[in-house]
This record gives sequence, C-alpha cells and structure tokens, in this order.
Amino acid sequence: MAGRGTRVGVATASLLCAAALLTGLTGCGDETANGPSSGNPSGTGSSAAVPGVAATTALTVLVDDGEGTVTWLLTCDPVGGDHPEAEAACRALDRSGAKALPPVPRGRLCTQVFQGPEVASISGTWKGQRVDSRFNLRNGCEVGRWKALTGLLPAIGG
Repeated sequence: MAGRGTRVGVATASLLCAAALLTGLTGCGDETANGPSSGNPSGTGSSAAVPGVAATTALTVLVDDGEGTVTWLLTCDPVGGDHPEAEAACRALDRSGAKALPPVPRGRLCTQVFQGPEVASISGTWKGQRVDSRFNLRNGCEVGRWKALTGLLPAIGG
C-alpha cells in the first residue's frame, strides 16, 4: 500500500479516530472477539436517511495492513476525496455495498481460511445512511465481504 493514502502510527491513528468521533464519523472502537465486523448500513435506528435530504456518500476508510494504518476520505455524488481509486471505490459501493457493509449475521458458519492480518473500518454516510463497518480477513465470510468491496478496500495480497 506504499504511496497510497497517509500512513500513520498507532498513536496517530488513535488521534484520527478521536477526531472522527468528534465530527460524527464513528468506527474506531475495539475489535470484538471475532475481530472487527460490525456495521449498520441497514437504514434502521440512527442509520435511517433523513427525509427531504439528498442521499450523499462521505466515508472515512481506515486500513491497517499490520505494519501501519492508511486513512482515506471518499465522497461519491460527486466522486472526490483522497482515496487513490475514488471512482472504483464508488462503483464497488454501488455494486456491493448493500450486501458487504452489514456484518456477517451471528451464527453463520464460515470457512476457517485466514487470508492475512489486515483489518479495515468504513464509517460515515453512504447513500444518506450512517455506516460503521469493520472488516478483516480471518474467515471465509469476512474475506468475501472484503473482496466484494475491492476498489474501496485494497485487493487482498496487493
């Protein structure tokens, strides 16, 4: 991931998370026992779109490859931000966001295939709905979610 985004250390990533929380962009909490996999783009609760307000996309994407964290900002409608593949990222969201942003349902059986130490979070607003999603490569279900959002998230092994 060298040359793309902004690489920061753990302390700086924590400060970025705190700043994101203050501006309403959540998504920097501790991992659960199964790793980061929460999310709420379903339109329920606080994720519901506000009536009369145009749907917009403004996301903060954090990716930790085990050696450091890269942070990107992404907007769609119009495409912008500092994400290195902003157009591909917006296309990936349009194609797979509804299926890949929500967490893996509890109780789902997943193959135990570890693909790497990478973890990611996506937080902000997608199509006018709050998003707070976590991703990892610790089992087949999580790998499938990550692959579905390739373009927004780095290609596995890339």
